[in-house]
Amino acid sequence: MNVRPVIGITTQTLAPIPGEVPRCWVMSQRYVDVLTAAGAIPWVIPLTHDMATLRAVYERLDGVFLPGGVDMDPEVYEESRLPVCGVTDSDRDRVEVTLVRWAMAERKPVLAVCRGVQVLNVAAGGTLYQDLADWCEAAIKHDYWPNEVRQRQDLVHAVSIEDGTQLAAIMGAGTTTVNSMHHQGIKKLAPGLVVNARAPDGLIEGVEGREDGYVIGVQWHPEELVESSPSARRLFESFIESAASRQSDVLAR
Repeated sequence: MNVRPVIGITTQTLAPIPGEVPRCWVMSQRYVDVLTAAGAIPWVIPLTHDMATLRAVYERLDGVFLPGGVDMDPEVYEESRLPVCGVTDSDRDRVEVTLVRWAMAERKPVLAVCRGVQVLNVAAGGTLYQDLADWCEAAIKHDYWPNEVRQRQDLVHAVSIEDGTQLAAIMGAGTTTVNSMHHQGIKKLAPGLVVNARAPDGLIEGVEGREDGYVIGVQWHPEELVESSPSARRLFESFIESAASRQSDVLAR
């Protein structure tokens, strides 16, 4: 009998609201719903400081999913913080970097979106632009935040998916149009990763592992596109299939 793979979803710190709620760990239900629909059992991961507990949670996972969220603290990639850097969450940085490094070392599937692809790159030894407006004058607009005229699923700029990559095998090579909600991006590519997608201005929009296995990150938000885009659905399905395959291998030992 097939057993649904368990996928860990990291959380983000919500500051306390005096007189209403204490400090919380939260994450969008959208990720849970999309991963569930793709065949996973989602496991929302607390940002615990107890490393034994974090490791015990990790050991029960068949894959790690890194969602979108606030900026990474530049201290994690050994740069000074600039005024353009936004809100950060040091507990989330610590937990996500740890999980990615464990997963990459042990070949456990990883899928990362938006902030997640930035965390993946930093965890593997890369760096980030703290704000794309400071990157180059020719940069296109990437920060289409939801507002009265913009929705999270709006397709706003093209990306070119590199032929011969794992992402191309899943979504198809060539140009596609994506949503975009970020003001930071990959600066120095980590040595263990390869580029699988770029924006028209040259910004890295996707990466994947150099070795066999499933390590994929994209800068856009495919979870918002699964109803309208078969290729977005295939991305999540491929991740769950990889996690299920690894789970079967582990259970067969």
